[in-house]
Amino acid sequence: MSAFKLLWLQSGGCGGCSMSVLNTEAPDFYSCLQYHNISLLWHPSFSEACTDDFMSLLDSIENGSIKIDALCLEGSVMMGPNGTGRFHRLSGTNRPMFEVLRSLAGKARYTLGIGSCAAFGGITMSGSNPGEATGLQYESKHPGGLLGADWKSPDGFPVINIAGCPTHPNWVIETLIQLAEDDLNTEQLDSFNRPRSYTDHLVHHGCPRNEYYEFKASTRRPSEQGCLMEHLGCLGTQARADCNRRLWNGDGSCLRGGYACINCTAPGFEEPGHCFTETPKIAGIPIGLPTDMPKAWFVALASLAKAATPERLKINATSDHIRISPGQYSRKKKR
Repeated sequence: MSAFKLLWLQSGGCGGCSMSVLNTEAPDFYSCLQYHNISLLWHPSFSEACTDDFMSLLDSIENGSIKIDALCLEGSVMMGPNGTGRFHRLSGTNRPMFEVLRSLAGKARYTLGIGSCAAFGGITMSGSNPGEATGLQYESKHPGGLLGADWKSPDGFPVINIAGCPTHPNWVIETLIQLAEDDLNTEQLDSFNRPRSYTDHLVHHGCPRNEYYEFKASTRRPSEQGCLMEHLGCLGTQARADCNRRLWNGDGSCLRGGYACINCTAPGFEEPGHCFTETPKIAGIPIGLPTDMPKAWFVALASLAKAATPERLKINATSDHIRISPGQYSRKKKR
């Protein structure tokens, strides 16, 4: 059986998704590729090939003498200035990188946007977007990007967007394995063409602060134990990802580290219109409610939950450590 050939390129981004992928565990990144017969032809940080060797590889792919199965792009596509692509030309050539990407995407069976920058434009297109950054097939939440809304790969797939900032290493590895095993179809992609293996979940699922959320025992400072949704901008009840079920580096997630979820797998997360650590409210009601919860229900449930909050949670929610363990408060009261 011939190897599944993978080419990984980078454009407008920080390289954080490559750093994340290197944290693949049990087995490690290279072992995963080897076990599943995936050949990494080239990566700008991981490969030893020099400029001449890399150029020769690109020529062979573009003229068809080397067939590739997957083209992975990390970082957004830089179209500026004025659509010329001169802000990012392929090193050693005079070609705008977006022209190279467009050519290679037509050769690969699958094209993957690794991280939210490649998928939707991400952090690189925030603000006034002077670099005219965009995603491969989306510009923020709008279909289009470099390749156009109706583009399909030679195998009939849109760009597969493994979004996240950075993306989870297992999301990348799992998707590549599925493609190598011919075990992924378009029905397994969501409305933004992200793999449903992780976007059928919410970050809220498995959150270690869920008991505080249930009773609306909220915190106002990041160092405290309570729920971060009501005041500190947490979007875990809306964010499509399994970060608290499939932990990072074996034991971590943003919420486990005390940071509010900013919904980094979604298009436009980089421009919330307010500070990431603030929860906008209308008439005291957070606008960042779970997507399937009517506001009237939230008001009613929140009022009941706050009235029923155990004293233990009220005290612990505004503390930087667990001050009262389960059952401890009730035993003291009985005395």
